[in-house]
Amino acid sequence: MKFLEAIGLALSAIKAHKLRSFLTLLGIIFGVAVVIVVVSMVEGFNNYFEEKISDLGSNAFIVDKMGIITSMQEWMEKSRKNKDIRLDDLKAIKEKTNPAVVKDAAGQTRRRGNIKYDSKLLQDVLIQGATSNLLDIDSTKVEQGRFFTQTEEDHADEVCFVGYEIVKQYFLSVDPIGREIKVDGRPFRIIGVAQEKGSVFGNPQDNFLIIPISTYQNIYGSRGTIALRVASTSKETLERAQDEVRVILRAKRHLKYEDPDNFGIVSSEALNGIRDRIFGTIGIVAVGVTSIALVVGGIVIMNMMLVSVTERTREIGIRKSLGAKRGDILKQFLAESTTLSLVGGAAGVALAYGVSKIVTYALSFPTTLPIFWTMIALTVSASIGLFFGIYPAMKAARLDPIEALRAD
Repeated sequence: MKFLEAIGLALSAIKAHKLRSFLTLLGIIFGVAVVIVVVSMVEGFNNYFEEKISDLGSNAFIVDKMGIITSMQEWMEKSRKNKDIRLDDLKAIKEKTNPAVVKDAAGQTRRRGNIKYDSKLLQDVLIQGATSNLLDIDSTKVEQGRFFTQTEEDHADEVCFVGYEIVKQYFLSVDPIGREIKVDGRPFRIIGVAQEKGSVFGNPQDNFLIIPISTYQNIYGSRGTIALRVASTSKETLERAQDEVRVILRAKRHLKYEDPDNFGIVSSEALNGIRDRIFGTIGIVAVGVTSIALVVGGIVIMNMMLVSVTERTREIGIRKSLGAKRGDILKQFLAESTTLSLVGGAAGVALAYGVSKIVTYALSFPTTLPIFWTMIALTVSASIGLFFGIYPAMKAARLDPIEALRAD
């Protein structure tokens, strides 16, 4: 029997018992759908995370007071023991690091405040104070106008670089450059607009403005901690740059060799490591659930195929009497179980695609349908049908044609 003929007979058998075939395939459909939905959400989140969250700039990392916090106890301990990062720490890094390793370093601090233009008030706006070289390291890009200069920072000028949300709220139909807005009651002149960043999990990322850090400290004080963005000269020197910064800050704070760092270093690799640990656990759980569903689905397929062999005993006897060999009968039933399982896998993929789109639309959660895992899921589902179809197929192939023809 030719392969295509066996597939055709299998499809005919499935069409003849549509409801039974569907009920048989529920386990396979559920298992494949679960793994595809989970993987698509993980893949989508990974891409989203790298683009929106872990992108700290070109070959850059952050030095701050706390570092990465994973528990309330750790936060309480570090907030008490770790020292504030100051502008003199930034100065030490810029002066003492090897220029062949560390390309540049910038300072940044932030708080929430209100801005006003004419009579319209925007509340809970992210107000950032930064050094003039921040955009040389940060992933924020200029859409219109410019960022402030070193001279404007030195003179603590009241100029600001704003996010797209502020333009959308105040200056959608006019040129914002040169316009004056009030930041917590103080007048600031807009000199530039950032490229739109969009949102992260539904939270807008463009509701911010940046002012010179000297101006920020004049208004809000200089007692709080700041964060430093440090850029290495290349990807290859990134770890060396982190080591140099760590050595300089430890020496400046007179830490002993056995003392832990009283500051934090945050890199894209560290953020991605936390992400991988979280989603690694999710992946293990998903594989466990999927494995159970697929095994149950395979057992159901085997049961249905055994019923099918019993129902079609006379058909098997007729085929054998007309010259069909054991191998032909074996192929026919293996093709039927494999095709049945593959159809279930395809239905599971289609279901997963629909669920992923609904999740993206309803929750603004990014999903990506991975071609590789889709092919893996279809291959596994077909393999399950093949494996669990072996026993029924062998039972059908071993039937005695004379006894089979006597069957009712």
